[in-house]
Parts: sequence; structure tokens; C-alpha cells
Amino acid sequence: QVQLAESGGGLVPPGGSLRLSCTAPGFSSNACHIRWDRQAAGKQREWVSLILFSGRTAYIDPVKDRFTISADKGKDTVYLQMDSLKAEDTAIYFCNTFGSDWCNRNNFGQGTQVTVSS
Repeated sequence: QVQLAESGGGLVPPGGSLRLSCTAPGFSSNACHIRWDRQAAGKQREWVSLILFSGRTAYIDPVKDRFTISADKGKDTVYLQMDSLKAEDTAIYFCNTFGSDWCNRNNFGQGTQVTVSS
């Protein structure tokens, strides 16, 4: 079981960009998939994007064509490039591994705050 760590959040104006990073020790050697979730104030956590170990990706409709998920297996790091940010993207973003038993046992990190505001 490992603790994941998210970073890269911040305050950006509408239309701006951020790149989030998720450090997930062991995800590559254990062939894990990775997901990004987010939780806005007063709302339930929602899944945003995922990348399978094969490289296949998926996104929720509101972020399609604006967010791009990618993985650097050599660094055990997954990125979420967020472009054309909107106020409704404001949330705490979390990542986690899933797939095999080992991958399902890990914990979300503390998250990274993304605030989109002028």
C-alpha cells in the first residue's frame, strides 16, 4: 500500500491552463490503471479521467477536448493537462490507482486545489 501525492494546482483565470501531477510509486511495476477525481465545495466527489496501463484514456463529457491525461511509467507519474479552464472546474483534484488487488489497496493523496477565477 502506498500513498499517492498530487501537485500542480493553483489559481488561474478562466481560459487558463494547469498541469497536475500524480506521483504513484509502484503503479508501473504493478501495471495499475490511474484515475483522477475531483470534489468541488459542497458537492460529491466525481470521476474526471482515467488512463489504463495500456495507455487507453477516458474522460467525462464536461472535460473532453480540454483535459489530457498521460503517464510517464519511468517516473511512476501521471499528469492531467487542463486547458481552457472554466469556473466549474474549481475543485480539489485527487488521483488513485486501480486494477489489481495491489492497485486497489492504495490511498488517495491529500489532493491539489484548483481554483479558476478572475
